[in-house]
Amino acid sequence: MSATLSPVRPRRGRPYGSWLRGAAITVVSLVFALPVVWMFAAAFKTNVQVTDPSVGLWFTPTLDNFRAVVEAGQIVRSMGNSLLVGVVSTVLSAVIAVPAAWAVGRFSMRRTGSVILVARIVPAISLLVPWYYLFARMGLVGSYTVLILSHMFVSVPLIMWVMISFFAGLPVELEEAARTDGLSAFGAFWRISLPLAAPGTATASLLAFVFSWNNFMFALVFSDDRTQTVPVTLFNFISYASTDWGGLMAAASLITVPVVLAAVLGQKYLVAGLTSGATKG
Repeated sequence: MSATLSPVRPRRGRPYGSWLRGAAITVVSLVFALPVVWMFAAAFKTNVQVTDPSVGLWFTPTLDNFRAVVEAGQIVRSMGNSLLVGVVSTVLSAVIAVPAAWAVGRFSMRRTGSVILVARIVPAISLLVPWYYLFARMGLVGSYTVLILSHMFVSVPLIMWVMISFFAGLPVELEEAARTDGLSAFGAFWRISLPLAAPGTATASLLAFVFSWNNFMFALVFSDDRTQTVPVTLFNFISYASTDWGGLMAAASLITVPVVLAAVLGQKYLVAGLTSGATKG
């Protein structure tokens, strides 16, 4: 007796679900992109056009705002200061935080992890007064050193908190095999775990750099005219009587470019780390 097999009917797709999902993604993307589009558009408007609701995206663009911002020179110097503080603080934080995160994640130091969490959630504004008193007595206020140290206070716990779970998820057998081949514990970390953790390190470092680039509070308190960073420079476009909206939007557009470039380069590095990290060393 032969069994009769009924043909399998292909399942119908869900056009309505896909349409709704695409519509939701589009709406959310427009909501988040609208302020950025308005900022870039306002950078090419005059102050009168910026404050005129009837002027939308159809107008005659002008480069006067960018010309005035660049010729003033303050935004260029501030971008250099922010780049210096951001890169140095991120590199030093990664050098300290990544090995510490490996030790905490590999050896299950729960108390240390709790301390890191506490340091991560403590409001930095509560430390500004004692910090200012301490650094003023040391003669560091207004220097790059105090900005780098203050940013590292947030960057080190941030990188550690991201990397602890990353190292904890790596197979411990790889390090055990390396130890069997004669490597020390740090050698196994350096040659095995660290290359595998390249995607996580890139992500955590990028987050730390973006925080340093956008930080306003530390720079406002600890910097001076020579070490002023871009958030403080943007604040200078706002005065008691009026606001230079055109210059403000032009400067904001300029300082957005390095962050976007860092995100693009970081994304490429993440892909390279995912494909080649396991074969390094």
